[in-house]
Amino acid sequence: MRRNWSSRMMFSYFPIFLLTVSILIFLSFLIVGELSRSETNKANEISTGYIVDTIQRSLGEIELSMLQEMETNPVYNDFLGSFKQEEDSTRIYDTVRQMNGMLYRNQLIDSIYLYRSSDQTVLTLNGLKTLDAFVDRRFLEQALLDKKSSSWSAPRDYPQKITDRTSKVISLYKQLPIPFGAEGMVVININMYGIERMIDDMTNSQISFMRIINDEGELLYAAHGEAESRGEVLTSIRSENTGWTFQSGIRAGQLFAWVSVVSYIWIAIGVLTVILGMVYIFYITRKNYRPIQVMMNRIQALQLQGGQLLENSELVVIDHALESLIEQTMHYEQRHHENLLVHRRQLFLDIIEGERIEAIAERLHQFQPLPMEPDKLVFIAVEINQYGEFRKNYAANDQNMLKFTLMNLFQEFMEEERMYGWSEWISGSRMGVLIGWEQTSAVGKETLKTLADNGLRWVSDNLGLSLAIGVGTIVDSWEQVPASCHAADTALQHKLSLGQDMVVMSEELPDKSALQSYKYLQTFSDIVRDFRIADEGWRAKLDGLFETFRNDSIKDEQIRMLLHALMQMLDREIGDMSDRLRKTFDASSLRVFYAELEEASTLHHVQLVLLHWLTELYRIYVSVNETKSYKAMISEMKVYIEENFANPDLSLKHLSDRFQISGKYASYLFKEEFDMKFVDFLMQLRMQRAEFLLAGTSENIQDIALKVGYANSITFGRVFKRIVGVTPGDYRKLKMKPEQ
Repeated sequence: MRRNWSSRMMFSYFPIFLLTVSILIFLSFLIVGELSRSETNKANEISTGYIVDTIQRSLGEIELSMLQEMETNPVYNDFLGSFKQEEDSTRIYDTVRQMNGMLYRNQLIDSIYLYRSSDQTVLTLNGLKTLDAFVDRRFLEQALLDKKSSSWSAPRDYPQKITDRTSKVISLYKQLPIPFGAEGMVVININMYGIERMIDDMTNSQISFMRIINDEGELLYAAHGEAESRGEVLTSIRSENTGWTFQSGIRAGQLFAWVSVVSYIWIAIGVLTVILGMVYIFYITRKNYRPIQVMMNRIQALQLQGGQLLENSELVVIDHALESLIEQTMHYEQRHHENLLVHRRQLFLDIIEGERIEAIAERLHQFQPLPMEPDKLVFIAVEINQYGEFRKNYAANDQNMLKFTLMNLFQEFMEEERMYGWSEWISGSRMGVLIGWEQTSAVGKETLKTLADNGLRWVSDNLGLSLAIGVGTIVDSWEQVPASCHAADTALQHKLSLGQDMVVMSEELPDKSALQSYKYLQTFSDIVRDFRIADEGWRAKLDGLFETFRNDSIKDEQIRMLLHALMQMLDREIGDMSDRLRKTFDASSLRVFYAELEEASTLHHVQLVLLHWLTELYRIYVSVNETKSYKAMISEMKVYIEENFANPDLSLKHLSDRFQISGKYASYLFKEEFDMKFVDFLMQLRMQRAEFLLAGTSENIQDIALKVGYANSITFGRVFKRIVGVTPGDYRKLKMKPEQ
C-alpha cells in the first residue's frame, strides 16, 4: 500500500527528529540539573504564594460580593423590617431567592443565613426559624457578642439538621445594615472541603507537599491527605485574613543527582548529531518538496487564468487556495440548506392553504416531513398570547430560542403518543402543527386534547408563556388539511369569549356562525338612550351586553366590530353637543380607544376598557347637560310642538324620545315656563287651528279633525265643546251667520 505525502514526510523527518531531541535532552540535563538546584526554592515559594494568594483572593471576593449584595439589594433591608412570614411570604421568598443566587454564584459557599434582632429570628435557605430552634445557635450567639470581628473564623463543625451530619466550614459574619448596623447580622459559611480540593488541584503530590497549620501549631490540613511530609520545609507563608500558615517543600529524593555523572562527551555527540541531522533534513526536504512544487505549478496556472497572482510563499498560496475552496463549499452547503428549509416551509404553507395540490405527492416524497404515509391527519394552531409583550420582554435571539423550544416540545409529546408531527411558524405569533398517525394507532379527539393540554401546561410552568391552542378536525388525506386548518383558525377566533390559556376543540364550538346583530343593536340603542337622558341604567345594560357575548361565544373580530358600532351610535347622538364631546370622538382619541381594545386579551379586559371610556364620556356629557339652560331646552321644545301639534302621536313620551329627557321632566319644564300643563298647551294650539279652519274654510269636520291631530270627529267634537263651549258645527254657524 502506497503511503501518502503526509506519511512520507512523517517517516522521513521523525527518526532524525527523535534522535536529535533525545541528544539535546541529555545535554539539557547537564544545565538544568545545576539550575534546578538554585531555582527549586524560588519556584516552590512562587507556587506556594500563588496558592495562598488564590485562596485569599477567593475569600476576599466572597466577602466583597456579600458586602455589595447586602448594601445594594433592598430585599435584605425589607427582611430586617420585622415582617411576619404569614403576612408577607412573597418577600421572604424573594430574600431566600437572592441568598440562593449568592450560593449559586460561588461554589465555595456552603450556606448563608440572616439574623434579625427585632424578633430573634433566623432566615436560612430552608425558611424562617427562631433563634432557640436554630442549629447554629451557639456560633451565632458568640458572633453577637463579638460584633467587630473582620476575619474568618477557625474551622468548625456546622450541623446539617436535615441529614444529622456536620460539615467543616469557616465563617464570616457582618452586622446589618452594612457597615455597623444593629438590626441584624449575616453569616456566610465556606466549605472547607472546597478549599481543600482547590489546594489539591494546585499541588502535585508526586513532587511537593503542603501543610496548613494554625497559630497554635496544630495541623489543619495536609494536601492529598498526607499528614506527614517527607522532605524539608522550604517555604512558610502566613495568611492574614484566616490566620493560617502554609508550609511547603519538595519531596525527598535525588532527582537531579544522577545528572552529574553524565560525561561531557555527550556535548561532542550532541554537536555531531545536530550536524548530521541538518544534512539529512536538507536532503529529505529537497526530495519531498517535489509534490509541493507540482501543486504550486497547478495553483499558479489557475491564478493566471483568473487574473490574480499571489506573490507569497508556497504554503501561503496553498493555504489561500484551500481556504477559498472551503469557503465556497461551505457557502454552497449553507445556501442549499437554507433553500431546503424555505422549500419545506413553503410546502407546509401550500398544504394548509390548499395551493398547488397537484404536486403535493411529489413534493412530500422529496422532503419526507413524516416518516410514514399517515392514514389520519389533523392541524393544530398554537398562538402566543400578548405577542407584543412577548417581543418587548425578550431579545430577538431569546425569541428564536423559545420558538425553537416550542417546536421541539410538541414534537416530543407527539412521539410519546405514537404520532408524528411537522411544525412550522406560519406567522410571528402562530405556529402550525400537522399531526399524522396510522390507522392502527388508537388516537382520537381525547388524545389530541390531552396532547395539547400537556403542552399548554408545560409551557406555562417552565417557560412562563401564555398560549392559545386550537385543534382542527381530523381528516383522511393531505388534500383535506385546509379544512382542518380553517377549523383550528376558527377555534382561535373565540379567545375573548372562551378565554386564554386553554385548548379549544373546533368540534366543540357552538353552532352560531350567523351573527344576530339586531339584538345587539337594540341593546346599543337602549344604552345610547340612557346616555341621552342621563340615566345610570346604561351600566347594567353594558354588563348584560358582555354576558350575552359570553353566552353566544361569538368571534373576537365580531365583538370589536359591534363595539365600534356602539361608539358610532354615541357619536351620532351626542358627539355634536359640545366641543369637549366632539374632541372625545375625534379620530386621534378614537384611535387610542380602538388600540386599547385590540390589546385587550380577555373579554373582561375589553369590558374594563369600554367601561372606563364610557364612564369618562358620561361624565363629560352630564357636565355639558348641566351647563345648558333649561329655558333653551323648553324653548326648543315649544317650537317643535307648535310645528308638529297636528301629529296625532305627539305626547310626553314622544317628546321624551325626541329630546332624550324623561316625560316627567318635560312636564315639569312646561309647568315652570308656561304655567300650564303640556296637554293644555297642546289642546290650545289645536283648538286655535280648528277655530280658524271652521270659520275660514268649508272643509268637513272629519278632515279638520285629522288636520289638528285627532283620529276621528267624535273625539275632536267632544274636546272642542269642552274647550270652546259649543260644538264644531255650532261654532261654524255662529262665525259664518253672526247675530244682527
